[in-house]
Amino acid sequence: MLTKLIAQTHRSLIKNKLRIAVAESCTGGLLSAALTSLSGSSQYFISGIVTYHNSAKTKLLNIPQQLIARHGAVSGIVAQKMAQNAAKLAKTDLGVGITGIAGPTGGTKAKPVGTVFIAVAAKNKTICKRFNFKKSRSSIRKQAVIAALKIIKILAAGPVGC
Repeated sequence: MLTKLIAQTHRSLIKNKLRIAVAESCTGGLLSAALTSLSGSSQYFISGIVTYHNSAKTKLLNIPQQLIARHGAVSGIVAQKMAQNAAKLAKTDLGVGITGIAGPTGGTKAKPVGTVFIAVAAKNKTICKRFNFKKSRSSIRKQAVIAALKIIKILAAGPVGC
C-alpha cells in the first residue's frame, strides 16, 4: 500500500508541477524519505527538516514559543504553522507539518500515545487533521506517513488554492 501511495503522490506532484517542503517531528524524516524514494523526486521535493525538539521548531521554523506553550507542540495550530512556514521558507507550493506522540511514553489523557496532527498547506488552503493511531512506535510513525501522503495527494490532484 505504501509503495503504491508514494508512486501516486509522486506522479501527481510531477504532473501538476508542484513543489513541496516538509517539517517533521514525530516521524523523524520518514515522510521526507518516502517522498524522495523514487527517481525524479527532485522535480518536486525542495526540503525536509526534522524539528523534533521545541527549540528547533522555534529557531528553524519561526514558531513562537508562546504558541507552543499555550497549545503544546502536539497541536493542530503548531502542525499548521509547521506546514505554512516550511512552504514559506522553501518557497514551495505545498508545505507539510507533522507533530505527534509516537510513544511508547509521553502521552497524556488529553493527548494519548498515537495522537498525531498532520497539516498540509497550499497557498490559500490548509488541511489539518488529528489522528489517534494505535500499536507500536514504528507503526504509529508509518501510519502518520501514510496519512500525510493521502492528504498531499488530495491537494496535489485538485486545484491548489481553492
